[in-house]
Amino acid sequence: MLLANAIVSLWRLYRGPTNADRMLAVSFFTTSSLAIILLFSAYFTLPALVDIALLFALLAALGTANFVVRYYPSKREESNDDA
Repeated sequence: MLLANAIVSLWRLYRGPTNADRMLAVSFFTTSSLAIILLFSAYFTLPALVDIALLFALLAALGTANFVVRYYPSKREESNDDA
């Protein structure tokens, strides 16, 4: 089921009409792949895979934050101080 989710998100990444759709697909793919990595960690009893999954989750969060800052900048009101 997780592999099917990853494949659907890759399809959406390819077909997404907007950049926001593509970023959402990347987040969805990352979540599915993190779950797969954590299942592999439990099945093969490799605790290092948990650390790798945490690192990927951190990078995904940073990537999403970067996307939001880049494509949806805040609208700051400039103050008109005539001093």
